[in-house]
Amino acid sequence: MRASLQSLLKKSSPLFRGIFLGTMAFSTYFCMYAFRKPFSAATYSDLTLWGIDYKIVLVVAQVLGYATAKGMGIKVVAEVKPHQRMLYIIGMILYAEICLLLFALVPAPDNWMFMYLNGLGLGMIFGLVFSYLEGRRITDLLGAGLAVSFIVSSGIIKSVSRWALSFGIDEFWMPFVVGLCFFPALIISVWCMNLVPKPDEQDKLERVERVPMFAKQRRKFMKKYGLGMVLLVCIYVLMTVFRDIRDNFGVEIWQELGVSDIKIFSETEILIGIAISLMTGVAFLIKNHKNALWFNHGLIFGGCILMLLGTLLYNGGSITGYWWMVWNGLGLYMVYVPFNGILFDRLLAALNERGNVGFLFYTADFCGYLGSVFVLLIKNFGKNPISWLDLLNAFAQLLPTLCIVLVVSSYFYFNQIFQQKTKSGLRFLGA
Repeated sequence: MRASLQSLLKKSSPLFRGIFLGTMAFSTYFCMYAFRKPFSAATYSDLTLWGIDYKIVLVVAQVLGYATAKGMGIKVVAEVKPHQRMLYIIGMILYAEICLLLFALVPAPDNWMFMYLNGLGLGMIFGLVFSYLEGRRITDLLGAGLAVSFIVSSGIIKSVSRWALSFGIDEFWMPFVVGLCFFPALIISVWCMNLVPKPDEQDKLERVERVPMFAKQRRKFMKKYGLGMVLLVCIYVLMTVFRDIRDNFGVEIWQELGVSDIKIFSETEILIGIAISLMTGVAFLIKNHKNALWFNHGLIFGGCILMLLGTLLYNGGSITGYWWMVWNGLGLYMVYVPFNGILFDRLLAALNERGNVGFLFYTADFCGYLGSVFVLLIKNFGKNPISWLDLLNAFAQLLPTLCIVLVVSSYFYFNQIFQQKTKSGLRFLGA
């Protein structure tokens, strides 16, 4: 069966291969969320550890595990060989599920460590999945599909998890049970994704060949483009903080808004996911890599404006809390999604640099999750208590404002880089 399916994919059109690969990547990452997000659908009320709300401890623990994995991923994902990817993904998911089992077996609150270990197992999955997609002529479309996966899956998995809790499943066992239900589908999806042929010669010609980036190559890249990377990473850090609060404490925020329907998570995120897939997919139509890079900068700028406008309308009483969450979610993912491979894929191609997205993505992701942990700890230990809703509202005004300054600065920085490259090329031709 493996040989026949592999043969079929090799003989098929690039469009069919792209649809097949995109579907399997979507399914793989969708299923991964069943091992990451179910716990956030529970409240774990009346539990504390070290004077900290127990759910905050779990969120911080998993995020720290995720951040640790992202730090490791800067090296591991950048250097991983194509034939190793499937085993890495399955092994890490299996390890994460074992951690959820131990989380259920060990009495609370002493079981918090297993949430850290769970995050450690899951933190490199996105980079490994995206490594199947990058460097192709249709990477923008594939990336858009993957983006929809992590937007939609978070909401749907939380709705499934709330549904599981409604059947009386213990909130400590629920994450393991949900993960177990999705494990077979994940195995099939990864296996199918691994059968798709590597990028062909035309892909390499149009997108620049993707190769492992070892320490020397990574240092060289940062020396050449360090300031631009710092500007982009800062945007990602700020939006990761906003996303983590909106995502991990969505149950509490919706309750403060007066909404308790378990379908609310999937309902709002599906709307946002469809809109984001259409916007990011447009980049596929832009063949010039520099113009596509500017398009992604425009998405980031537009997302920030949408977050600010939506919050202004909500605070003024012009829209309801439901539509405010849709507006700030749409704006958030207009900023956040380009960083998850699409922007960096075009950046490498526009700069004509050989390398891979894994290094760039994990550098940004590592910093983003550390920033998220920092804010959660300040929120818990701050002298003036603030609700999750009020914190989200404040951040929906502050963070987009800062991001607008950063993305405009990034535009001018990379535009100057391109101008310098053009002048260097002209001097070379003149010689």
